[in-house]
Amino acid sequence: MRVLIVEDEPTLGNQLKTTLEQNGYAVDLSTDGEDGHFLGSTEDYDAVILDLGLPEIDGLTVLGMWRKEGRTFPVLVLTARDSWSDKVAGLDAGADDYLAKPFQTEELIARLRALIRRASGNTSSELTAGDVRLDTRSGRVTLKGEPVKLTAQEYKLLSYLMHHKGKVVSRTELIEHIYDQDFDRDSNTIEVFVTRIRKKLGADVITTIRGLGYSLDDPADQPRA
Repeated sequence: MRVLIVEDEPTLGNQLKTTLEQNGYAVDLSTDGEDGHFLGSTEDYDAVILDLGLPEIDGLTVLGMWRKEGRTFPVLVLTARDSWSDKVAGLDAGADDYLAKPFQTEELIARLRALIRRASGNTSSELTAGDVRLDTRSGRVTLKGEPVKLTAQEYKLLSYLMHHKGKVVSRTELIEHIYDQDFDRDSNTIEVFVTRIRKKLGADVITTIRGLGYSLDDPADQPRA
């Protein structure tokens, strides 16, 4: 899952970026409203963490611009303001959730997970596909109850497909959502990761849809390549 952080406090921004990366997210960090708006308008994100008190363009304006442009990714607003009127203004501008500073990082991550789950139509923190289970809280993957070790990139790819179970996902979409902006992206590695995941979880867990991409579903319901 790829996340954009728009936060002008360098220490907090870098701390959040590091923490989210440690929790398996691909993260881009912007420090002002103008750059943040540009990234949110031109890149695909699964969620955005947006501070309201930004230089150049304030967070409420940025959020309103995104929504007018048709950008529908979930937005978690961060702010030092804690009055009810500021919360109402943020929600009315198109925010999906609100967190006042200071906050506990664990709560932010939990809220972020919930936003991403809901945006992809999932209500439970545990995602399933046949005998495969992925716990978004712990990052634990199991096959028939037995833990399976995945690399960070394998986990990101599997997590994205499981969040979008039953849908055909192109290579381009996978690249845009499992790598951050600065990563040297190579579409050939997607096939490598898919092959590795199949070896660990079973050949039928991910189906190749020729010319379109990949699909993950319960094995009995999967179309054949």
